[in-house]
Amino acid sequence: MTLIEVTATDRLGRKFHVKCDSEITVGELKKLLGEQTGHDPSKIQLKKWYTIYKDHITLSDYEINDGMSLEMY
Repeated sequence: MTLIEVTATDRLGRKFHVKCDSEITVGELKKLLGEQTGHDPSKIQLKKWYTIYKDHITLSDYEINDGMSLEMY
C-alpha cells in the first residue's frame, strides 16, 4: 500500500488535492473528488492531455504517481 497525493485541476483553475492508495481505481478517485468538490462522481471526467482515464483501471496501471496533476472536467 503506497499513499500518493494526486492534484485535480478543474476548468476554473481550482486545485483539489487527494491523498489515496496507488492501487485504487479511477472510479474510486472520482468518488473521493466528488466528496471534496460536491459534484456527482459519475459526471466527473479525469484527463491528462488527450488521455481520458477509464473508471475500472487502477492508478498504478496508468502510472499515476505521487504529485501528478490531472485535469478534471
